Amino acid sequence: MKDIKVFKTIYLPFSFVLLCILSISGCATLSNGGVLQSEILKAKAKVVPALVHLNPVKPVYTLGKKEEVIVIGSGFIISKDGYVVTNEHVVGESKKVKCILSDKREIEAEVIGTDPFTDIAVLKLPPQEKYAFVSMGNSDVVQTGEIVLAMGSPHGLARSVSMGIVSMTDRYLEDQRGVISVFNNFIQTDAAINQGNSGGPLVNLKGEVIGINSRMLLGAENVGFAIPINIAREVVEDIIKNKKVNRSWLGLNLQEMKAITEDTNKHGVVVADVEIDSPAYKVGIRSGDILTEVNGEPVHARFQEDLPLVRKKLANLEVGKEVELTIIRGDKEEKIKVVPDVYSPYKGQEIEFAEWGFTASDITNEMMKRLRIPNKNGIYISGVQEGSVAKISGLLAGDVILEIEGKSVKNLEEFMNIYKQTIDNGQSRVLLFVQRGVVTRYVLIKNTSENQPEIKMMDEGRSPSHE
Repeated sequence: MKDIKVFKTIYLPFSFVLLCILSISGCATLSNGGVLQSEILKAKAKVVPALVHLNPVKPVYTLGKKEEVIVIGSGFIISKDGYVVTNEHVVGESKKVKCILSDKREIEAEVIGTDPFTDIAVLKLPPQEKYAFVSMGNSDVVQTGEIVLAMGSPHGLARSVSMGIVSMTDRYLEDQRGVISVFNNFIQTDAAINQGNSGGPLVNLKGEVIGINSRMLLGAENVGFAIPINIAREVVEDIIKNKKVNRSWLGLNLQEMKAITEDTNKHGVVVADVEIDSPAYKVGIRSGDILTEVNGEPVHARFQEDLPLVRKKLANLEVGKEVELTIIRGDKEEKIKVVPDVYSPYKGQEIEFAEWGFTASDITNEMMKRLRIPNKNGIYISGVQEGSVAKISGLLAGDVILEIEGKSVKNLEEFMNIYKQTIDNGQSRVLLFVQRGVVTRYVLIKNTSENQPEIKMMDEGRSPSHE
């Protein structure tokens, strides 16, 4: 009996077929001395001497206690006098950062300034004769499909290089795990970006930095994102000059037009929410208004990826200088004048109050928005230790302390001064007035031996539970 051969049609993904074709046709190109291979090696050689492996010691506030942890990240030198660019989420609240240069020298760098709104930080290496530094490209001309190299220290493996292409040039990303992107879209790439790559450079085949590796998509393979270098360049210049980035604030939360209408002829940007007590709120701008012009210049966000440019335009307005906004409310167009305020930090300064066992921070505009707090008066309780004086007395994480001993508290500094006085005076009872959700209540801090039995029971072997 003869063998019968059965033929089956096999359908392969187009991307796989294309990869095979490119692999076959590119064998000569990728071989020793090939054009592409040569370009990759040249690009790598231009950037690797300026790579920096970072080991910041970051203060972390957890469950009412301050701890210090060592993290791993990447960075790159941008000038011969030793300025280093990395991500804000890498260095955080660090003051000094241990850096390992490409020649394996270990040097401590100073944190010059950070900008959580674009996730960018600038460090300064000690002065010496000169440092190797990168050349910055133009992220506005980057094209989808362009070959790029992601460099840095994935999982601590310093001076690593991975290759891929640009998957998209203007990917819009929502805020994720405390990492925000209010004023920029991202360059998406399939070049491998892993933990530890954050802050490292995304490089084109000319050896120019076109982006800063910043995020990866969890649960996916080789879906990474980089901050465009043109956005980063402006932020870096401001940080070097002022140690921070100055922006204006109106209190408008914006949404794309596509969210409310399919009519492509309707231009503008939707006012989705107006923060209470903000400049925009005080002049009568409300949710549902359509913002169409700023000082006579049209603004438009049809899609989500158009929003960062509009937000950036508003943030670039001069603080304290009156601006005219054109809005459409229903069928009526209105001109409204408003004076921008200062854009407050994303995160307030956080402090541990060890004697009572809790941590607290100043309240910022962003916190008001996230937590629905009506104003910035008071301090926000970010954590309370189990078994501590604060916990036993009834203070909870999420409380906002408005008064201490009958004195109003506007910020962390005011609270700290009164708090220190009560500690120095050995005061056994301290009365707090707090806001908890939508209600207010009094909390009596009992800093006496009455608390000791509960604390002692924990010391005798009972493990504290964690919220």
